[in-house]
Amino acid sequence: GRAGYSAVADFLATVGRGELNTRQLQALFREPAPQTGEPAAPALFQHKARTSHGGSGILVVGVDKLLTVPAKCCKPAPPDAIVGFVTRGRGVTIHRANCSNLATMDAERLIAAQWGQADGGAFEVDIEVDAVDRTGLLRDVSDTLARERINVVAANTGSRDTSARMRFTVEVNDLDQLSRVLGLLERVPGVTGAVRR
Repeated sequence: GRAGYSAVADFLATVGRGELNTRQLQALFREPAPQTGEPAAPALFQHKARTSHGGSGILVVGVDKLLTVPAKCCKPAPPDAIVGFVTRGRGVTIHRANCSNLATMDAERLIAAQWGQADGGAFEVDIEVDAVDRTGLLRDVSDTLARERINVVAANTGSRDTSARMRFTVEVNDLDQLSRVLGLLERVPGVTGAVRR
């Protein structure tokens, strides 16, 4: 292949080990000037974004058939603006573009990414519900989530004096569904706020 890489995985491993700098990457992605009389050689990396491996619904610009994993720190979901981080041996971790952890990461290992066509998969997001504590509050919040067919992956609840804070990790199809659920949670008697974390 182009630049001596036989497979995309070999290329990504090289990037992950930090053996290529930004200038070298740009040179690889730059199309060579066409020579007269000869057809241009097919490029290893297409500039058009294509769906990554596994039907994850995430497009990594320039690379096809690539393992992408949503970051646990910010839990991106469509249509969040996203960016990829090339890991050492684990493919590309997808972060929300405003994730605070990106500031501490090696900028040369960041790669453009965007959401592709929805594949019907669910995305984990964290939500926080604040309320005036009362008997039956958790039941009412849980009933609201169940009515909307929201799967709760994790829950953490606590109360102090007369206030309660509930944190949930839930699965949603997209941010429209999340917004609708947060609105419904805010209507539960005693709830003072419901937000994505």
